[in-house]
Order: sequence, then structure tokens, then C-alpha cells
Amino acid sequence: MIGTLQIKPTLNWVHILNPTDEDFQALIDDYKFHTLDIEDCKSKKQRPKIDIYDDYYFIILHFPSFDKANKFLIYKEVRIFWGKNFVITVGKSHWIVRKLFKEASEDEQLREELLSGSSDKLLYHILDHLLTETYAIVTRIENEVEYINRDLFSKRAQAAIERISVCRKNIILMNTIIKPQLRVFNKFESGDVKGFEEEMEEYWGNILDYYHKIWDLIEDNGELIEGLSKTFDSMQTNRINEIMKILTFFSSILLPLTFLTGLYGMNINLPLQDDPNSFYIVTGIMVLIVIALLFYFRRRKWL
Repeated sequence: MIGTLQIKPTLNWVHILNPTDEDFQALIDDYKFHTLDIEDCKSKKQRPKIDIYDDYYFIILHFPSFDKANKFLIYKEVRIFWGKNFVITVGKSHWIVRKLFKEASEDEQLREELLSGSSDKLLYHILDHLLTETYAIVTRIENEVEYINRDLFSKRAQAAIERISVCRKNIILMNTIIKPQLRVFNKFESGDVKGFEEEMEEYWGNILDYYHKIWDLIEDNGELIEGLSKTFDSMQTNRINEIMKILTFFSSILLPLTFLTGLYGMNINLPLQDDPNSFYIVTGIMVLIVIALLFYFRRRKWL
């Protein structure tokens, strides 16, 4: 399905949602795009990149989005052909691109805002909306880290195990999405990507600053979740040690008592076995053993 937005004859935004072979052939015939770029559009997984040609740029970027369960992050590819008079987004792009295109189709004021300038400004607006959504996702992850931090030292510490695992997985994915694209966005500010309009340096610099801000937050959250994970592991280890300490304490007390009762349960001649008070004597000895062990443990500060 092909949709086209246009206000002035010199600029089009074409969005091809589910491109067919005929659509790809039309792109080659009408815009003279390189066949390798078309092949990249047909492929489902491509690395982030920007290919520079004399009359257009071909950009592939990755942006995060939550899955249907709204729990785990996945990434969506955004494929853009960017020329002087057009911006073409191809395939099932990130939902922000589809939403922005639909809203611009229905809202004349938004369409005027997006298409009244140059293709550079249109690309800037698309990237800005994508980065705004990415920042919102990073903020959500940051809030999740804060919740885990609070729950970690409460009675709900056990419930934090799954949340830590989910949060770490999402941060790792964000890391693999954002980090490789830093060099791609650096090309805008460095001048490798000149665009088609002068005085866009401030706009590209704003995009790069926004991207670096997101990257810094991801790194901070990654360090925090790693620290919380190690803290949780230490707490669990300490808890297990406390349990083992209590079990060892009871075992140490019961061991001599078990030996004594087992010894007097044997069918052999033993001291005091004919004494009518033997039960009370053996019981007293067992009580004395318990008291002696408790005194010894407390003196050694094991209790």
C-alpha cells in the first residue's frame, strides 16, 4: 500500500507500508535507486547504515518498541530514501512513522508543518519523533530500575527476581540498538552527510545531542541494574548463609542427643540401666549438654 503526502510540488512524503515487487520496480524506474538498496529493503534484517549517493541517501535505522505483551523490547527497522524533493519510508516501519504519516494525512495543519519546508526538515521531524518515543521508553526503563531498587530492600524482594531479569534484557537490547548507530548519527554533524539545505547543522546537532542523551541514560541504567543484580545476589547469599547457620545450629545440638538416645536404645548392658531413675538422669544429662552447647556458641559469638 502506497500513501503520498504533498503540499507543494517540490516535496513528497511517500510511505509504502507493504511493498510488492511492482512497488520496488517503480522505485527503480521513477527514482533510479540502486538495486542493492532495493535488495536491502526486501531483506528483513539489516545493520544500521547510511549510503551516500550523488542525488539521494539511503538510511536504515533501528528503534525500540515493546512487544504485544508490552513487556519485552523488540526493534523495528526504519528504511528511508531521502532526496532533495522526497522522503520515502518503506516497509512495516516503527509504529511512530506510521502514526505520524496517518496523522499528517488527516490533519492539514500538521501536514503543513511537516511539508512546508525542505526534505531535510521533514527527515528531521521524523527522526525527532522517533527519538522522542525512544526517550520515553528509556525513561520507562529508568522508572522500572527505581521500582526494583525500592522493592529490593522490602519484603517483596523475591518478586524482584523476574523484574531484574526483564529489565536487564531490555537494557541489553537498547544497548545493541543505540550503540552501533552512534557512528551513523555522527555523520550528520561531521559533514559526511551534507543534506540538501544549508544551515541544518543546528538541527542535526540537536538530533545528535538527543541521541547521546539517550545513550548516556542507557549506560547509567545498565550500571544501576548490574549493581542491583549483584546486591540482590549478595542478599540471597547472605539469606542462605543465615538459613544454613540455623540448620547447623540445630544439627549440632541434636547430634550428641541423638548419639546418647541411640546408645541407650541398644540392647546391651549400659551404666544406670537398672537404676529406677535412669530416665531422669539421662534426660538431665541431655539438658546439660544443650545448655553447655548454647553457652559455648554464645561465648564464641556464633549466636
